[in-house]
Amino acid sequence: MAGKSGREIIAEQPFSWKTFFFKWEWFLVLIFILINIMNANLSPYYASVSGLFTATNSFLEKAFIALPMAYILVLGDMDISVGSIACISAVSLALAYNAGIPMAACIVVCLLVGTLCGLINGLIMTKFTELAPMIVTLGTQILYRGIAEGILGDTSSGGLTAVKWFSNLYWGKIGVVPIMFIVFIICACAFGFVLHKTVFGRWLYAIGSNKTAAEYAGIEVQKIRLIVFVLTGLFSAVTGVFLAARMGSTKSDIATSYEMEAISMAVLGGFSTNGGKGNFIGVVLAIFIVGFLRYGLGLINVPAQAMLVIIGLLLIITVMAPNIKNQIQYSMKKKNK
Repeated sequence: MAGKSGREIIAEQPFSWKTFFFKWEWFLVLIFILINIMNANLSPYYASVSGLFTATNSFLEKAFIALPMAYILVLGDMDISVGSIACISAVSLALAYNAGIPMAACIVVCLLVGTLCGLINGLIMTKFTELAPMIVTLGTQILYRGIAEGILGDTSSGGLTAVKWFSNLYWGKIGVVPIMFIVFIICACAFGFVLHKTVFGRWLYAIGSNKTAAEYAGIEVQKIRLIVFVLTGLFSAVTGVFLAARMGSTKSDIATSYEMEAISMAVLGGFSTNGGKGNFIGVVLAIFIVGFLRYGLGLINVPAQAMLVIIGLLLIITVMAPNIKNQIQYSMKKKNK
């Protein structure tokens, strides 16, 4: 675009192959390839198409929470109540079914409960903006889990396997592809499209970068935060549906630590806890990196505690990598000067 002075104003920066290949997502692609090579060498049973698709069922149920968690982190917020929301949603589904309500309606009840929990989180956060999101959601985490424990105690609410189509939500396949995998890919594509290709997504980045500036720009910051927390509650309930379908029953201790895993996946995917940063494809890559790493280590009978150590180290190293890269680039520029 040329101004009256005759000078040309370029709105977009010129394409650079160097910048393109130094993106965080390419680093995650490299890690993904290396993990698959390592797993294939560790176990002869790993490199099986049907086996890999079946393996996705072991981690995709919690991955549904990581999708809206990316939005939460883009905003610069935090939600650690998602595991408890998944729990109380699944409990409400089982209670509704055992009360004689048709399963389809029970799923609706489950989703409504999760949405309500997300709405409560959002209302507290947007009406009392001085409160820290981590502290608020820590309180609701305890509250929602406490309600589930108060309802069920040490018992479980089961009998869900009697409805075959409901169990097939988790166990069912179309060919070798699990139904849950298909649902996840559709949801991931929708989340990625909204974040990167819509005005709503641009608003999320703007709010995460500077809430005050976003407000002065006319963006309804608190309304958008409320929508994102409600969405997080809804997809926590989706996890609750798949959990109930897998187990055939529910207890008050299910989905424990799911919030930490969802946050870890989002952070590993390149989303900053400070807000305003991240590419959605990174979250999807991080989900499969962590999931297949667990699956491969499980095939060679690595203890669960050792898996946690390995995944923790992977997360620390990958989070440190951008800082190390920046320090190297800064040192090289300083040396050239």
